[in-house]
Amino acid sequence: MLQVLRPALVLLALFTVLTGIMYPLTVKGIGQVLFPTAANGSAILRDGRVVGSALIGQAFTGDDYFWGRPSAAGNGYNARSSGGSNLGPSSQALADRVRETAERYGGPVADIPVELLTASASGLDPHISPVAARFQAPRVATARALPAAQVLALIDAHTEAPIGGIVGEARVNVLRLNLALDELAPRSGAP
Repeated sequence: MLQVLRPALVLLALFTVLTGIMYPLTVKGIGQVLFPTAANGSAILRDGRVVGSALIGQAFTGDDYFWGRPSAAGNGYNARSSGGSNLGPSSQALADRVRETAERYGGPVADIPVELLTASASGLDPHISPVAARFQAPRVATARALPAAQVLALIDAHTEAPIGGIVGEARVNVLRLNLALDELAPRSGAP
């Protein structure tokens, strides 16, 4: 009996050390060396403290900030509740939510970029398109008492190109744009 158990226990201990300790530590070490920002959550720092992640959206509600996509993830950008709403095009709940969001933007649904009215698949999208940012520029410029051209230039400066020039679309990280906006024209209670 001991002859059968001994090899099994030795292999169990060996593979526990290899796959349960050595492999995870090796992968973590490689990640820290080759991709330190991504390996640590793509944290965005302000004055030495973490204010968010470049990968997860945040809720901005003031007129003096750019707003991201609506979130279907729990109570607003809750990463533990990530996922779409599964509301279809014939859903009254979706129509009501879109109408409510359009009222917040103060315009008819047809004039508002669709991404500002609908949540992303994950509900955590931190980006909007340059078109959606430009749509909000007049509101933000007025609220901050800035020239519209200055706000538009800030959007252009924070527009990220498609990866490698071909993968994805041009996009603007809402948190980074709002932090740059605060640097340009600080406000009380900034994030």
